[in-house]
Formats: sequence, structure tokens, C-alpha cells
Amino acid sequence: MRSAQQILAEAGVIAVVGASRDPGKPAHSVPLLMQRYGWRIIPVNPKAGELFGEPVYRSLAEIPHPVDLVDVFRPAEDAVQVVREAVAIGAPAVWLQLGIVSAEARRIAEEAGIDYVEDRCLVIERAAAGLSRQA
Repeated sequence: MRSAQQILAEAGVIAVVGASRDPGKPAHSVPLLMQRYGWRIIPVNPKAGELFGEPVYRSLAEIPHPVDLVDVFRPAEDAVQVVREAVAIGAPAVWLQLGIVSAEARRIAEEAGIDYVEDRCLVIERAAAGLSRQA
């Protein structure tokens, strides 16, 4: 299994489940910052039309191209279903944001052989590793 920083270093496209329209929420500011550092952010939210200059998809299954990482900004009880969907689309890694922990989601990811990170923030890990996707 790859480390959190390896996952980020190797990811180019991040699907963000629970991306928010509210600039005051981490589910908005974190993906926006990651986009500014060069990652392509694909927002997933059943109630938004466009975020971060990208079309918003209602589910992971609707995204018409591969994603390298599924980032989850949903309560822990929703993470299990999100991980199942990530496995179904062939995502190589799932990341549950700070404060989100799910033993069941971890079990599903491990059984599927995909990388799994929980209770960690993309922006903090990016900064700690000094990572950027920009040329």
C-alpha cells in the first residue's frame, strides 16, 4: 500500500465527493487549494451544477473518465457507500478527510486492493510533502 504522500504524488485527477458550494467549508476550500496547486478536481455533489470551473457529477459512476483518487467529504456513515462506488469505478485510492473514520470503509477498500487513507487532510499532506502538480 502506498503512503498518503505517495498517493498524492501519483494522482493527477481527484474526484471530491461532497464538494461544497460554500466557500466557508473545508469541502470547498480544500479542493480549490488542491486545484490551485495543479491537481484536476472533479466535484461530486447531487445539488450543484458547476464548482471550481468544472462540471459537477451527481455520483462517481457518472464521471466519464478515470480518476486517480476519490476524496471524501461526507460523514463516516456515508463513507462505506462512497468506497463501494470508488471500487466499482476502478479508482486506485480513496481518501477520507480529517475527522472521517470508518472501519467498514477501510475493510471494503482493503478487500478490493485499493489504497485507503482516513482522518487526514489533502492540503496538510500536500504541504508536508511539498508537492505540486504544476510544471
